[in-house]
Amino acid sequence: MSPGDSSSEIRSWPDLGTHSLGDFRIFQLRSVRRRSPRNGVERDFYVMDCSDWVNVIAITAENELILVEQFRHGVAAVELEVPGGIMDPGEIDSVAAGLRELREETGYVGDGAIEIGCVLPNSAIQSNRCRTVLVRNCRRVGELELDDSEDIAVRLFPISEISALVTGGHVRHSLAVAALYHYELWGRSA
Repeated sequence: MSPGDSSSEIRSWPDLGTHSLGDFRIFQLRSVRRRSPRNGVERDFYVMDCSDWVNVIAITAENELILVEQFRHGVAAVELEVPGGIMDPGEIDSVAAGLRELREETGYVGDGAIEIGCVLPNSAIQSNRCRTVLVRNCRRVGELELDDSEDIAVRLFPISEISALVTGGHVRHSLAVAALYHYELWGRSA
């Protein structure tokens, strides 16, 4: 701990039982009963179990960032984001999942794919992770392979415009912003 932090240790809350509340295709909802190790109070907490997600920072040989535009139902608006999506059931390789999502959503493939970051989308209520994969030297090799509920347009931007895309409010999805920040951090250490 750093100076000024409380000297008390935060401990895990014991799991006293779990009850499934429903399966909603892209997530399952459950109630978890837990006890505070500090004061013994018991409470029910609600957890959304989702598959892990992957976001892709895709850069062309011309130093262009590949983004996608699509309608997002949660905010009822068209949003500009990085390619990405849900990892398939049983899929544990984030790089393979990222390459699959990149190919399906943009028609692009690339070289030297690596995982450069991982975040917890909302650790207060969700159990999953979102991983960021970097793919370089991307080139278009085919058409988009969209699900029947996807409408996507591919957009290219000079890599130098990343900051302006975020600060100008053009990229607003928090996980896309986190992916872009992972790319910035990776660039500092490369």
